[in-house]
Amino acid sequence: MAGFWGKRKRVEHELDAHDADLAKRAGTALVAADERIRVTADELVFAEAELGSDSTKGLSEALAAVRTHLGEAFRLNQLNHDHIPDTREELRTRNARIVQLCDWAEDVLDEHTSALADRIARARRAPEIIAGVRADAERLRSRVPHARDTVERLAARYAREALAQVQANPAEAEQLLGFAEHSAGVAERRREAGQREQANLALEASTESVRRAATLLDAVETFEVEALRAESTLGAILEDSRGDLAVALKEPHSVGVANAIAGLRAALAGLPPVGVNTDPFAQLGRLREANAGLDAAIAAARERAARPIPPLEHVHHAIDDADRQLAVARDVIAGHRGWIGADARTRLAESERIRIDLDHFLGGTAATVTVIDEDHREQAMAMARRVAYLAGEALHLARRDIDASRPQDPGQWGGPGWGGGERRGGGSDVMGGILGGLVIGSILDGIFD
Repeated sequence: MAGFWGKRKRVEHELDAHDADLAKRAGTALVAADERIRVTADELVFAEAELGSDSTKGLSEALAAVRTHLGEAFRLNQLNHDHIPDTREELRTRNARIVQLCDWAEDVLDEHTSALADRIARARRAPEIIAGVRADAERLRSRVPHARDTVERLAARYAREALAQVQANPAEAEQLLGFAEHSAGVAERRREAGQREQANLALEASTESVRRAATLLDAVETFEVEALRAESTLGAILEDSRGDLAVALKEPHSVGVANAIAGLRAALAGLPPVGVNTDPFAQLGRLREANAGLDAAIAAARERAARPIPPLEHVHHAIDDADRQLAVARDVIAGHRGWIGADARTRLAESERIRIDLDHFLGGTAATVTVIDEDHREQAMAMARRVAYLAGEALHLARRDIDASRPQDPGQWGGPGWGGGERRGGGSDVMGGILGGLVIGSILDGIFD
């Protein structure tokens, strides 16, 4: 008993310590949340001054929601300190709820204030950003003439289709730079007029325009380098393609290899003569596709050569054998329905299902199909053999069931030695049963032999 009471006191002491810690956490969290609301309200005022009310609408709504829910936390805290005595469970539940509400309020306010922090910092650096936009626009405008010269130089070497992606880049970049300078001026004027939200929108538009103009100008220089690399790669692929054609002609003949060779030859013949403006990217893509098709066709032909293809007559023989086995099993099982178990019938059903699948696989009745593609022969033979195997299993199980259904007691027919003892039943019935059993046994013996 002393041990029991000692353990109980120890548990009560732990609960008291836990409740005291929870009450302390609830009070601390409530004070911190109240202070956070006050600080966030001040930040909201400054954010509205910097960004405008529309940009800070999310934070304003979040602050209102936090104030509403913290009202519940303050009411619970007031209940903990009123004159009405509370149970330990009630105090514990209220304090846990207070801590939960305060943690939620902190998370919500953190999420919205962090989202506005970058925008506020950017708005406060607006004069510096505007100056940077103008400097970047002036620097990029000096690259426009060089980009135009590059496009003209490329037009003398490459086809119009190849230059379609960069031909208009210099003009578009110059237009974007003009828009960026105009937007920077709008942002500066709106900021001086106190229209912070409109100023920030104009500032974002100007910085984005500068970024896009830089991307367009960089694309012109990148295109020239990539075009030179494509021409160099094209020459190497031309040599490889001619060597691949020579190798492919020595590979085992197949329709796939012949078509791939014709496709690669057509791609090589489609290359423009020397002195004609070309599109190296398109030519490189066509040659790579043709080479990949030839490699795949050669790999398939080698795999087929390594795996012997069954002759057509062997496939037909397997199908005929499967049909014979299936017919015998079907006749035996149908003629002895009361004697055949579920295993034999299941094997027969599986065999019939695969036989139907074989017809679908060959696109017609398998027994009358005269032409079977080389790619389908191996699969067709495997399916036919599976049909024959399952039909043989069904026949074997059916024979076992029929043998098990025969009378096993010799005395049932008249005692030891046929004709001795008293017969149980008419002579014609006995003779008919014996002859029937002998006939069935001889039929099945002949089938399995």
